[in-house]
Amino acid sequence: MINYQRFTLDNGLRVLVHEDHTTAMACVNILYDVGARDESPDKTGFAHLFEHLMFGGSVNIPNYDGPLQEVGGENNAFTSNDITNYYITLPSANLETAFWLESDRMLSLAFSEQSLDVQRNVVSEEFKQRYLNQPYGDVWLRLRPLAYKVHPYRWATIGKELKHIEEAQMDDVRDFFQRFYLPNNAIMVIAGDVDFNQVKELSEKWFGNIPSGVKMVRSLPQEPKQEAARREEVYADVPVSSIYIAFHGFARDDNDYATMDLLSDILSRGNSSRLFRALVKDQPLFSEVNAYVMGSIDSNLFVIEGKPLPHISLAEAEELLWNQLELIKKDKVGKSELDKVKNKVESTMVFAELSILDKAMNLAYYEVLGDANLYNQEVSRYLSVSDVDLQRVAQTIFLKENSSTLLYHAKEAQHVE
Repeated sequence: MINYQRFTLDNGLRVLVHEDHTTAMACVNILYDVGARDESPDKTGFAHLFEHLMFGGSVNIPNYDGPLQEVGGENNAFTSNDITNYYITLPSANLETAFWLESDRMLSLAFSEQSLDVQRNVVSEEFKQRYLNQPYGDVWLRLRPLAYKVHPYRWATIGKELKHIEEAQMDDVRDFFQRFYLPNNAIMVIAGDVDFNQVKELSEKWFGNIPSGVKMVRSLPQEPKQEAARREEVYADVPVSSIYIAFHGFARDDNDYATMDLLSDILSRGNSSRLFRALVKDQPLFSEVNAYVMGSIDSNLFVIEGKPLPHISLAEAEELLWNQLELIKKDKVGKSELDKVKNKVESTMVFAELSILDKAMNLAYYEVLGDANLYNQEVSRYLSVSDVDLQRVAQTIFLKENSSTLLYHAKEAQHVE
């Protein structure tokens, strides 16, 4: 349970405050309600590029990191398809430094051709190294557009293709900032050794005069129901062949999201999970196998991936995975097996409440989902899932016509299979 108080500034900035006086540290977390799904299909990768640009200095503070390091602070950020999140942790005595830094770049980010050029090159290199030149790096550049045909989840956070980043112009970047980096499109969470009234004063002082803009009304094209199985086969210079099967699942706010997530835990969380026991441990058929939910806000993907051992073809591997899915559809999960994964979820969430940064990020994320207090109800959501729910969701999701399969052949295996 995370206790918090909240207020909203006149410009629309939502502020949540969690007081924790067991630490001498404070965390300032700002979540902007913008991700890769908000990009134009012909200009992708901008949310991620912008994450880099936000550290390029603002009009009054040309060096963002310098002042923060002087007061013992650290910072970082991440971008997903749904959100962009920036955070600072620092000694609570120096809290105002974080307000000064964050407010100045929200108000007046420095747009320089030099900064854009530097960050464009950084992101382009990241695209090449992580997605184009790394074994299996392009999996999501292939699997996303295979599974999604309409929704903007069809491209990865890094972008659809390299040229979108390489050709990003200053006008495009400035427009992106003015549309999304607004106080009324942001949620700020302050956690740690702080006082609510002090936070309110500092918020008014540093953020109160930042003008709000026109709040974006999100109207994304919804992915139609998949009616037929999709497949793609790739031959690449990778160490071993690999298989990926993606199924359309439930959105983050759907009642069945927790059920779907628990289903992925039963299949592959830990050495006692079904896929590990059946395909890696008891009968060595795969070197590794995983099942997970993407965790997206809109319609999710439930992904199963595995690397079969050399004596198992990808066709056999695919059949072995489907056999396990049919088992979980046919028979209800036993009580002890279900209790075990529920206990793991509960302990994970309790552990996440030990860090002020985790608490701040969770409050911000659940607030963007609709209400920060949803986080406090999350454990009970998972604990209320029944064996009947699991079987029903498995029978709903694990259908051939709802699957997108990527077979990733190692080149030397081309003539064997």
